[in-house]
Amino acid sequence: MEFQNQYLKDVYETVKKRNAGEPEFLQAVGEVLESLEPVVAVRKDFVEEGVIDRIVEPERMITFRVSWVDDNGKVQVNRGYRVQFNSAIGPYKGGLRLHPSVNASVIKFLGFEQIFKNSLTGLPMGGGKGGSDFDPKGKSDREIMRFCQSFMTELCKHIGPDTDVPAGDIGVGAREIGYLFGQYKRLRNEFTGVLTGKGLTYGGSLVRTEATGYGLCYFTEEMLKVMKNDSFKGKTVVISGSGNVAIYAAEKATELGGKVIALSDSNGYICDKDGIKLDIVKDIKEVKRGRIKEYAERVPGAVYTEGCKGIWTIPCDIALPCATQNELDAEGAEALIKNGVMVVAEGANMPSTPEAIAALQKAGVLFGPAKAANAGGVATSGLEMSQNSMRYSWTFEEVDKKLHDIMVGIFHSAFDAAKTYGHEGNLVMGANIAGFLKVAEAMKAQGIAY
Repeated sequence: MEFQNQYLKDVYETVKKRNAGEPEFLQAVGEVLESLEPVVAVRKDFVEEGVIDRIVEPERMITFRVSWVDDNGKVQVNRGYRVQFNSAIGPYKGGLRLHPSVNASVIKFLGFEQIFKNSLTGLPMGGGKGGSDFDPKGKSDREIMRFCQSFMTELCKHIGPDTDVPAGDIGVGAREIGYLFGQYKRLRNEFTGVLTGKGLTYGGSLVRTEATGYGLCYFTEEMLKVMKNDSFKGKTVVISGSGNVAIYAAEKATELGGKVIALSDSNGYICDKDGIKLDIVKDIKEVKRGRIKEYAERVPGAVYTEGCKGIWTIPCDIALPCATQNELDAEGAEALIKNGVMVVAEGANMPSTPEAIAALQKAGVLFGPAKAANAGGVATSGLEMSQNSMRYSWTFEEVDKKLHDIMVGIFHSAFDAAKTYGHEGNLVMGANIAGFLKVAEAMKAQGIAY
C-alpha cells in the first residue's frame, strides 16, 4: 500500500504490526484507508478524535471451541469465531461462514467490510461477522445439526436482536439457520429476530434467498444507466460461482435482458453459448447439491472445463464474480479487458485482487465494488429485522421494491461521494468514503471511551 498521507500510513503500519500474518484483513484495511486520503485532507476532526485509529480495531473478537460428535460416535473439534467490529450505527450485523478456509484474518476482513456495506444500505446496522473452519460438505444432516447446536451454545452468550444479529454466508443456508435458531430459542427461551435468513414459517423474509444476486443486478443496471446510458439488454454475462448469489444474479440478469453463458464451482466451469438454463442449475445445486459439471452432461452443446480461473477468458460484456475472495486476479482481468468487457461488478466479498481492480479501472471498465454491489443480502436482512420487530411481513413485491430502491440509492451514494472528493467514476473510493462518513460521524458524536 502506498499512502500520501502520513497519518494514514502510520495507522496502517500499526494495523500491520497488530495483525501480522492476516493478509485478507490487511488487504481490506489498506484499500479503505487509501480511499480515505481525500477525506482526511479536509476533515482534520476525524484525525484529532482518532476515528480512523478506532475504526480499524474490532470492538470485540470472540474465539471459541466447538465440540461435536459425528455419526461414527467420534468427537470432532472445530474453532468458532465472531467479530463484533463496530456498533456505532446499530447492532452488529453480518453472516456466519462455515468453510475450511475460515480463520481470524478472513473473519476480520469480512467484518471490517461489513461496517461500510451496512452503512451504505441506509439501515441502522453495525458491522460483524462470524463462522467456523467446519466443512459442511459430505456431512449428514444430523452431523450438521449437532455442529450448529454446539456452535450456538457458545455464540448465544454474545448475540441478541438488539446486540448482534448473525445471518448466513458460505456454508450456511436455510438448513443451518434453522438449526442455529432452534438452539438459540431453546437456550434463551425467547422467540426473537436474532438471526436473519430464517425460513418463512418462522419469521423469515420473502426475497431473502434472491436478495444478494438480485441486488447485484439492480446495482449494475443503475451503474450502466448512469455511467454508460446502457442496460443489461442484449449483453452476454459471465458469472463465477453457482451458489445462492450466482444463481439469483443469473436469474435477474436474464430477466433484465442479458444472456448468462457461464457459471462455475470450486472444481471447474461450464459454458453454454445458448444461455444457461437455470432450472437445470437449480436442480443440480439446490435440490441435489451436486457439482456444476453435471450441467454439461445434461445439456447438449454445453462444455465443462476443469479448473476455475479460465472462466474469465470467455468473452462477455458483463462479468459478475460471485464465488470467493481474490478469485479474479490481474491475469483474469487482462483476459476480460482483451475480450472487451464493459462492466465488472462484485457479487462475492472482495473477489478481485487489488492488481485486478487497478487494471480494470485503468482500462476504463466500469467496476462495482463488493461492499456496494453485493449489499442486497444484508439490506434484505435488515428488512427482515424490521418485519420481526413489527411482528409483520411484507409481500414479495414490497420487499423487492425496497431492495431495488436501496441498491439504486447505494450506487448514487458511492457515485456522488467519489465526485465530491475529486474522483468521479471511481466507485471503489466512493463506496468506501460514503460508507465511512456515516459511521465516522456517529462515532464522533458518541465520544471516546477512556
